[in-house]
Amino acid sequence: MALDKAIKDQLTQYLAMLESEVVFAASLGEDDSSTKVREFLEEIAEMSPKITIQAVASERTPSFSINRPGEESGIAFAGLPLGHEFTSFILALLQVSGRPPKIDEALQKRIKAIDKPLHFETYVSLTCHNCPDVVQALNIMAVLNPSISHTMIEGGMFKEEIDKKKIMAVPTVFLDGEEFASGRQTIEQLLEKAAGPTSKDDFAEKELFDVLVVGGGPAGGSAAIYAARKGINTGMVVETMGGQVMETLGIENMIGTPYTEGPKLMRQVEEHINEYKVDVMKGQRAKDIRRNDVIEVELENGAVLKTKTAILATGARWRNINVPGEKEFKNKGVAYCPHCDGPLFAGKEVAVIGGGNSGIEAAIDLAGMAKHVYVLEFLPELKADLVLQNRLNTLENVTVITNAATKEIAGSDHVEQLTYVDRETNGEFTLAVEGVFILIGLMPNTEWLKDRIVLNERNEIVVDKHGATNIEGVFAAGDCTDSVYKQIITSMGSGATAALGAFDHLIRS
Repeated sequence: MALDKAIKDQLTQYLAMLESEVVFAASLGEDDSSTKVREFLEEIAEMSPKITIQAVASERTPSFSINRPGEESGIAFAGLPLGHEFTSFILALLQVSGRPPKIDEALQKRIKAIDKPLHFETYVSLTCHNCPDVVQALNIMAVLNPSISHTMIEGGMFKEEIDKKKIMAVPTVFLDGEEFASGRQTIEQLLEKAAGPTSKDDFAEKELFDVLVVGGGPAGGSAAIYAARKGINTGMVVETMGGQVMETLGIENMIGTPYTEGPKLMRQVEEHINEYKVDVMKGQRAKDIRRNDVIEVELENGAVLKTKTAILATGARWRNINVPGEKEFKNKGVAYCPHCDGPLFAGKEVAVIGGGNSGIEAAIDLAGMAKHVYVLEFLPELKADLVLQNRLNTLENVTVITNAATKEIAGSDHVEQLTYVDRETNGEFTLAVEGVFILIGLMPNTEWLKDRIVLNERNEIVVDKHGATNIEGVFAAGDCTDSVYKQIITSMGSGATAALGAFDHLIRS
């Protein structure tokens, strides 16, 4: 296979950054997949005198590891690391050569302190925009600690393995042969699962913050930037940097940017945050907030952070339909991300629950892979924009069912059927599907605030025009609030409003 000019131009720049010689230790056969991997490796090796190829035998063919001469890095790729995984390949190449990973020193120390062998395997699809975060995180852990190894497995080339292990969602991570994690994970989350949580003692020396932002999505990022630019002591408690936007592939309504993608946008936001002196505490979840002499935010590990003002920007998550089978078959046919998991359902019949923009975009996307797509909408008509409905109507392998109330998702060890009730006739119908994608809107992440902050009937935080809540000095922004519209751009705006409101409060106090 030949790499296109744009990729080769990009590669040329990166290969010039190699710190030392590297070896592709490749296990290849004579099959078509091996031929593609061989051509990929040979083309790259020809571009740099620092790269050589060595034939080896491995448990998977085709596969290759990236090593220094005479050393094993523990990083391997089974299949072709193209698509979204091309960046994972480039970063692994650079890091094995000696370029240090860009993670903070405290995190590096935690990774290096692991004193037991850990072998991770991550199953991915090349269209999954969440998979690279997991692959790159585990590769970094392998680079920093010789006891850790990691193999990325591309599902398209190892479909028998995918089917045998009944993997129906990506990324899915196995640790020492046992399923370890599924879905988008940060390096902090993976490390916590593998080595245990951070200690509350790690937070004992934190100073009193002027502003503490809870949340790392568009609202939280905007709030942190606006606060830090005022020159005040700003902190962020972040469970997952990027929030829900990390699961949004195409963004075409960010003013001034005709097209971008969620992960790319939030990487830019994080880079912007890092331009300022913001104390970002990743992989941490807040469990309580209270006001004494100052505002106290308690984390799940027991640490208590103190601040003069706080901005709650905890965002929202996909809403569940709460029917029998939904929880039981999550990642076994029940999915929420068509871009990530769609390729696993190629040639199969699937259902999409939800007739809004997200649901119809998912149906259009899945129609290009699935044998047939059923769209189930609870109301008498679809709610999606007309342009999306018109596009949907051109697809021959899509059936739209309105007035459909999902009753049950059933199967053995994976989804096999969905039962719904026609709300007009009360008739009950069953669809033979192997995948159910649920896209019916969002729920605010506010459960931990119910006894502290005034919420509306939808459990959204009630705020005024300054972003202030009912607690003095506590502000809120984004999808967790009672804002009328839930858009990235409105979340960013509300984050700025809350930060300015918090700053004004500090001046007046």
